[in-house]
Amino acid sequence: MKHIPTAVGGLLGLLFIASGLVVLLKLGPTPPTPPEGTPSAHFMAAFVPTGYLTFVKVFEVVGGILVAVPLTRNLGLLVLGPIILNILAYHLFLEKGEGLTNPALIAIVVMALFLLWSGRKEFMGLVRSTPVR
Repeated sequence: MKHIPTAVGGLLGLLFIASGLVVLLKLGPTPPTPPEGTPSAHFMAAFVPTGYLTFVKVFEVVGGILVAVPLTRNLGLLVLGPIILNILAYHLFLEKGEGLTNPALIAIVVMALFLLWSGRKEFMGLVRSTPVR
């Protein structure tokens, strides 16, 4: 049971490293663009040419590496958490719920939640108030 978080962290890290490097190194085909005039198209029109997508992909790779290493897993979750929430918000608000049932997205969310749960004692230090001296 104690090796499960290591395996899940490695898999989650690998997913983010791979998805980040595919875009950064242009290893795969360019995904289809959303239909013109849709909120998704407007979002991507601002997101891609400004370099913001590159910024996010760099943090996906860095967060993936940190999550894959057990010693830095919680720091990696802090890096990847906002990215995962933004992916969910994109599908919820811009795609009107489409893509939320994507098995890869569900797996990412479940793995991240599992790692948060398994490292909850360490994360409690972030929310526990300590007396000021």
